[in-house]
Amino acid sequence: MATTYLPRTHAPRPVTSQTVTLQPVTSHARTSALANITPNWFASVMGTGIVATAAATLPVHIVGFHTFATLVWLLAAIALIGLSTAFGLHWTRHRANARAHADHPVMSQFYGAPPMAMLTVGAGTLLLGKDVIGLDAALGIDWILWIGGTLAGLATSVWIPFRMITAHDHATATALPAWLMPVVPPMVSASTGALLLPHVAAGQARLTMLLACYAMFGLSLIIGLMTLTLVYSRLLHSGMPAVHAAPTVWISLGVIGQSITAANLLGVRADLVFTGDQAMFATGLHVFGLIFGVIMGGFGVLFFALAVALTIHAARQGLQFTLTWWSFTFPIGTCVTGATALGTTAGSTAIHGLAVLLYVLLLSAWATVATHTVRGSLNGQLFLPS
Repeated sequence: MATTYLPRTHAPRPVTSQTVTLQPVTSHARTSALANITPNWFASVMGTGIVATAAATLPVHIVGFHTFATLVWLLAAIALIGLSTAFGLHWTRHRANARAHADHPVMSQFYGAPPMAMLTVGAGTLLLGKDVIGLDAALGIDWILWIGGTLAGLATSVWIPFRMITAHDHATATALPAWLMPVVPPMVSASTGALLLPHVAAGQARLTMLLACYAMFGLSLIIGLMTLTLVYSRLLHSGMPAVHAAPTVWISLGVIGQSITAANLLGVRADLVFTGDQAMFATGLHVFGLIFGVIMGGFGVLFFALAVALTIHAARQGLQFTLTWWSFTFPIGTCVTGATALGTTAGSTAIHGLAVLLYVLLLSAWATVATHTVRGSLNGQLFLPS
C-alpha cells in the first residue's frame, strides 16, 4: 500500500498518486483550519468516547474512576460538537476541498467515522451523562445521536461501496484496512442499541428494536468479514502498508471487538423481549453470544498479536505521528467492551481480567495519541493542506 493516503503529520510526506488533490484555494483558506478539516478527525471523538464508555462497563470499582470516565465523556461530547460545527463550516466555506475529500478513494472511507462518533458519545451520555444531566435528558440525547448515527452509518455502508464500484479507478485499487470504516457503524448501532432496549416500550416496539439491532449486526459482520478477508489477503500478497499508514491495520480489530460486544449485549437483553413461551429464544440468543464471543475472541487474539508485530515493525522503520494513530484507540476499546460483555455472559473472571489489562493498554494509547494531537493542533501542523 505504498500509495495510500497519509494524513497530516509533523514530517514531510511523499506525494503519491493517491494523495488527496485539492483545488486551488486562497492564501486565507490555506491558513484556515476550516479549509483542511477531514472526516478522519472524528476518529479522535471515537477514541476518546470509547475510553469513557469502556470505563463505565469495566468490572472494577476504583475510587474516582467513575468521575474520570465522566470527564472523558464530557471531553468527547465537546469535541463532537466542535468538530461537527467545524465540519459543517468546512463544507459551506471550502466546498472544493470537501468534495475532493469525499471523492478520494481512501479519505472517503472515513465518512464512517462521524456516525460512530455520534453513537459512541450517545452511549456515553446514557451510561455516564445521566449522573450529570439526569436520566430523561441523557436518554433524549442518546436517542437523537443513536437515530442520527444509525441513519448516517447505514447511508455510508451503501454510499461508499457504491462510489467505489462506480466512480473510482479500479486499475490501482487495493484492499485497505480503511475499507472497514464504513462497514463498522451498523455494528456500533447494534451494540449501543442494546443499551436502549430497556427504554423502549414493551411489545412490538421492543421486538422491532431487537430485530433491527440483530439485522445491523448481520449486515456489518458479513460484509466486515468479507472485507477483512480482502485486507488479510492483500497483506500476505503485497506486504505492509506505507509506514505512516501502518496503524490502520488496527481498524480490523474494530469489527472483531464490536461484534463480540453486540452479540453479548443483545443476548443478555433478549429476555426483555422473549418471555413466557418464547423464553427459549432469549436463552438461545444468550448462548449464541457466548459461543460467538469465544470463537471470535480466538480470532481476535491472532489479529491483535499480528497488529502488534506489524506496528513494532513499522516503528523500526521510522513510524511518525499522524492522525492514523487514532486507529490504536477505538479498536482496542471495542476489545475492552467485548471482553467485558463476554466475561459477564460467561461468568469468567479470567476474561474480565483480560478486559482490565486491555483497558490499561487503551488508556496508554489514548494518552499518547491525544497528547500528540493537541500538540499538532496547537502548532497548526495537523491543519496543513495535504
